[in-house]
Amino acid sequence: MKKHHILTEIIVNVHPLEKRVAVLEENKLVELFVEKLDRQNIVGNIYKGTVKDVLPGMGAAFIDIGLERTAFLHYSDIVLDFLDIYDRESPRKHIHKGDSSKITQLLKPGQEIIVQVHKGPIGSKGARLTGQISIPGKYLVFFPNKSKIAISRKISNSHEKNRIRTILNNLKPENVGLIVRTEAEGNSEEDFTNEYNALAKTWRLIEKQIAHAKPPVCIFEENALENYLIRDLFGEHVDRLVIDDKAFAKRIAAQLEDIAPELVNKVEVYKEDSPIFDAWAIEKKIETIFHSRVYLPSGGNIRIEQTEALVAVDVNTGSFTGSTNYSETIKKTNIEAACEIARQIRLRDLSGVIVIDFIDMVHDEHKREVLDALKTGINRDRAKNKVYSFTELGLVEVTRKRMRTSLVANYSEPCPNCNGTGKILSRDAVVMRIYRWLSRAEYFIRNDKLRILVHAEVMGFINKNKDYFAAYQHQIEFLEDASVRQDSFRVLSLPDEKDITSKYTT
Repeated sequence: MKKHHILTEIIVNVHPLEKRVAVLEENKLVELFVEKLDRQNIVGNIYKGTVKDVLPGMGAAFIDIGLERTAFLHYSDIVLDFLDIYDRESPRKHIHKGDSSKITQLLKPGQEIIVQVHKGPIGSKGARLTGQISIPGKYLVFFPNKSKIAISRKISNSHEKNRIRTILNNLKPENVGLIVRTEAEGNSEEDFTNEYNALAKTWRLIEKQIAHAKPPVCIFEENALENYLIRDLFGEHVDRLVIDDKAFAKRIAAQLEDIAPELVNKVEVYKEDSPIFDAWAIEKKIETIFHSRVYLPSGGNIRIEQTEALVAVDVNTGSFTGSTNYSETIKKTNIEAACEIARQIRLRDLSGVIVIDFIDMVHDEHKREVLDALKTGINRDRAKNKVYSFTELGLVEVTRKRMRTSLVANYSEPCPNCNGTGKILSRDAVVMRIYRWLSRAEYFIRNDKLRILVHAEVMGFINKNKDYFAAYQHQIEFLEDASVRQDSFRVLSLPDEKDITSKYTT
C-alpha cells in the first residue's frame, strides 16, 4: 500500500538577532526552531584549536578554541585519530593511560588539534574538551576513524541485534564506527539508512572545515540552526525550503551542492514585501504556543500545564456533544486530542514525563484507537520518545528527551510578579492585605493622614466595595498608580508623602 505523502514546507526567517525555522505539515505548524544570537549552547561543538600550554604535572593541556577563556583537555581525553593529520610522518600508535606526564609526547604549544566540547564553561572555569569526536543522531552515534558497531545493552534480543548489525555493516565503510541507541530497536532499514546518511552528510561538511579552516575556529556547531536544518530537517520528504535572506539561502545551497545536489532545486528565496511568517500565517500560529488551552475542531479542548520535569495534559469535551452515542463522542474527542497533543509536543518541545488524562473510555477497542492515533502522530518526532499504554487510572504516559532550548525559555523570562507560578494575587486578596496592614499599624498611625497607592484593577474593586474601609474613611485616601503592581500597594504618610509601607509589614 502506497504511503500517503504529507505536504511539508520549511519556512526560514533570518534576522541579525535571531533565525527562525518553521516546519509546516499540510499547512499546520508542527515545529518551530529559534536560534538567538545571545543564547548559544557550545556543548557538542567541534573546534579546530591551538595548544596554548601543556602541563605534565596536571596531565592536561589548555587549548585556544576562540572562546573568552582557554579550554581544558585532560590526558585521558586525548584521542590519536586527528593528531596524525598534523604529523603523518610519525604516527603515534598508543597512549599509555596510566602515565599522564607523557602528554608532552603528544601535544606541544602551537600544535593544531581537533576537539569537541564535553562540558560548557562554568563560572571562571573554561570548557572541558575531549578528543573523541562523535556526532549524535536520534538512533545512532557516528564516530569517524573508528570501525566497531556497539549496540545498546538494553536491546537484549540477539536476533534483533544481528538484524541491526547486518543493516549497518552494509551501510557504513570500514573507517566509521557507530553506537546503536536503545530507541533504534525495531526500526526499519529505511530508518537506519536515513539516519546514517544524515550523519555522514554532516561529517563530510566537517572534513572540509578540518582541511581548510584556520584555528582557532568552530568547525561544527552541534546546536547551530544552519547545520540542524541541513542534517535533520531538510530531505527528500520536504517539498520546498523557502528562505527570506538571499545570503543564507546561498550558503545552504552551496553546502547542498556537495552533499545532496538533488535537493538544491527545492531551495527558494522569498522576494515579496510582506514578512515571510505573515505570508504563511505563522506569526498568528506562534502566539497560540503560549496558551495553556488548545481548542479542537469538534469543539473539545486540551489544557497543557508545564513544570520543570513534568507536563500534565487534560482532555475535555468542551462544547462538543456529538451526533451519535456518548461513547462515540468521547472516542472522537480523544482521537482528535491525541493528534493535537502529538503536534503540540513537537511544537512546544515538551520533554521529561508527559502525563495525558484522556476522557474516560469504557471500550478497550476505543483506547487502542486513541493510543494508535497518538503513536502515529508522535512517530514523526525526531526527539527520542516512548508512549506507554493506559494505566489503571486511565492515564497515558509519554517520555521525551528535549532537543533544544524550549520556546518558552527562548521567548520569556521569569515573571517578577508571579514568581513563575503563572498567577498573581487576586484583587480581593490585595485588599485584605491592605486591611491587615492598617490593623497592624492602627496604634501607631491613629492621628496620621495616609495615601494608599494601588493598581487600577485593585482601585476598581475598592470603589465597588467602599464599606471595607468605612472605619478609616476620614483618615485614608486611595489613589490609582500605574507603577504599582496588581499584587502590591504603597502607603504614604501625609503631608510629606513618606513611604511607610515596609514599617508595618510582617
